[in-house]
Amino acid sequence: MFTATLLCSPTNRTLDPALVDSLRNAWGGGDAVWLAMDEAAEFAIGQAPANQWDVWADLQKLSVDLVIQPTIGRRKKMLLADMDSTMIQQECIDELADEAGVGDHVRDITARAMNGELDFEAALTERVALLKGLNVSVITSVLNERITLMPGGKALVATMKANGGYAALVSGGFTAFTQSVATQLGFDENRANRLLTKDGTLTGQVEMPILGRAAKVDALEQITKRLGLGETDVLAVGDGANDLGMLERAGTGVALHAKPSVAAQCEVRINHGDLTALLYVQGYSQDEFAGY
Repeated sequence: MFTATLLCSPTNRTLDPALVDSLRNAWGGGDAVWLAMDEAAEFAIGQAPANQWDVWADLQKLSVDLVIQPTIGRRKKMLLADMDSTMIQQECIDELADEAGVGDHVRDITARAMNGELDFEAALTERVALLKGLNVSVITSVLNERITLMPGGKALVATMKANGGYAALVSGGFTAFTQSVATQLGFDENRANRLLTKDGTLTGQVEMPILGRAAKVDALEQITKRLGLGETDVLAVGDGANDLGMLERAGTGVALHAKPSVAAQCEVRINHGDLTALLYVQGYSQDEFAGY
């Protein structure tokens, strides 16, 4: 048995009941269950339809996301999340680079690295080198003035934890940011790269080894083993090429507002919903959300 979930942006609640019923009827699905009126609905189907991705493409034109997955086991026990452009709306290194006067150059490198066009470790080393001499106090000001949380993040973490889940933030960014974001959102642990400093300024180097794609997979393996969970118990979410390893290994890997080359390799793609979409695809209704 499979479940089809349709959802849209919570700030533009335009999911038409007639659309849901039309698709349900076309696929011979069960009764529609509304998880949030005009925003998210689901229905059961016997198997994933052959035209799933054609329908998905048509729904994208209507700003509607479609996820089809096995019904059994879709509610997960662990959240493994990327930070930049996933749990927050920015790329931290780009914001630091703006303060250093090299924002446009670094932003271009970041985009190419996240799209899989550049080696992540080499690209990170190159970008961090451009931050040399920046006062460490800039990190605090960037956190306070430039970094904003992705909508729905607090509800996602709080709801999964309220239902016995564990939340880990694993980023190719920097500990100075993950520690703050993890605290704000209620993550149980966080892992990231450490910027090296001397005499109150950034040295332009990052502590080795660099946490990249392989390290995110390592985190998935290590944390699940420690908690006595299987990889199928994990919901992973990210947007960049360095997230693909953990997205592929997790029971449910979600490409959230992801780069096209990344989304194309994932079965679960959220382009219009916010982070609460990750609760809807697990079958949570809005009235079950915690911290919302």
